Amino acid sequence: MQPMADQTKVVAVRGAVQADENSSGAILTATGKLVRELMEMNELSPGGMISAIFTTTPDLDAEFPAVAARGIGLSEVPLMCAREIPVPGAMPRVIRVMVHCNLPVDRHVRHVYLGETRSLRVDLNAAQ
Repeated sequence: MQPMADQTKVVAVRGAVQADENSSGAILTATGKLVRELMEMNELSPGGMISAIFTTTPDLDAEFPAVAARGIGLSEVPLMCAREIPVPGAMPRVIRVMVHCNLPVDRHVRHVYLGETRSLRVDLNAAQ
């Protein structure tokens, strides 16, 4: 039987960040920061990642968030981008991600909500 630390589980790690504006540069910068932080907090490498789904609020259309992820080394990870539903009063300029990955069974998932997006998941604030 394998030691507990060598066993893995498939998990989904969530995160969000707000872009400064609807420009390619702002979307790439915000997405890059989010993905790097998510990888660092969960000790992830591209090899442990199964896939990632990015969504943006309807006011962000200047760039695909997946471009930033590919630029920081996720070129072999299947990536998809989609648009959030336009809920009235929702926070503007938000990029969300859900990464499916393999983690050791004894490691806890650490979701990453940066800046103002922390208010989207106040239940997680104590864990950050």
